[in-house]
Amino acid sequence: METSNGLIYAYQLDGKGGGNSLDWQAIETMSSDRGPTWLHLDYTHEHVHQWLKEKSGLESIIVDALLADETRPRCEVIRDGLLICLRGVNSNPGADPEDMVSIRMFCTSKRIITTRKRKLLSVSDIVTAIEQAEGPDDIGTFIAMLAQRLIDRMALVITELDDRIDALEEEVLAGGGQELQHPLLELRREILKLRRYLSPQREALYRMQNEKVEWLSTDDRLRLREASDKVMRYLEDLDAAKDRASVANEALANRLAEQMNSRMYVLSLVAALFLPLGFLTGLLGINVGGIPLADDPMGFLEVVIILVVLVGIQVFVFMRKKWF
Repeated sequence: METSNGLIYAYQLDGKGGGNSLDWQAIETMSSDRGPTWLHLDYTHEHVHQWLKEKSGLESIIVDALLADETRPRCEVIRDGLLICLRGVNSNPGADPEDMVSIRMFCTSKRIITTRKRKLLSVSDIVTAIEQAEGPDDIGTFIAMLAQRLIDRMALVITELDDRIDALEEEVLAGGGQELQHPLLELRREILKLRRYLSPQREALYRMQNEKVEWLSTDDRLRLREASDKVMRYLEDLDAAKDRASVANEALANRLAEQMNSRMYVLSLVAALFLPLGFLTGLLGINVGGIPLADDPMGFLEVVIILVVLVGIQVFVFMRKKWF
């Protein structure tokens, strides 16, 4: 459902996994004792700003957090509710997965308000579950389910990164050249961007499972702990992938340096061989009297023989010193 004025989804949960869809009029006239409700809003709409500030009944600090453009994953207790910011991978068409999408939430025992700018497929999963009567029963279950969906969708991205580093490592071992440097650097950049948000996300999930709010059940806390453990494993996988990318990049850099050194060594040997030859030919080319062999009809041949013998002596000396 996509409605006007910034309301994306709104449901009143029935406690059995399903829910009734709501519009703005129903939201504004609904009483608080009819069951938990979920409002999912697009905070870029002016009507959402107005409603949150004037009709939501939320404190200004909560409203500011729900409307913030830039957020990092966190969890804070405010009175009897939880202010939560989480991130999910960007699965929108043409987007980079590591450009993670933020979702902001304020949850109480009766209401949960979520805001976003870009679409999150994890939220769409919950909507589908509600429509099929397989969604959350209450607010605590909603939070745990959303956290799990956000984390589970990261698995595909982590696996794809592992596959890419495997392929790049094989190319490096197979003798790949300088063209592999950019993919390795790009891969490390993506890993660092993912890790930038996953680390505070784990801390936020850890705080959520340990905060003393009555409407979070033991099962909800266990599911949040499982999500936190998954994030920890993903962080370890990212660290391992970053190290593997660094090792592959260093191996590639060392190989390129060895190739460059080998070429410079050959050029140095060639220069060393021709240096005395150039000295002699330059010396004999002086346009003054008394040049040796100037009047000898076999002079050129004799000079060539001398130069060949000199080259032979140099090669012999280089081979004795194992420079070749």
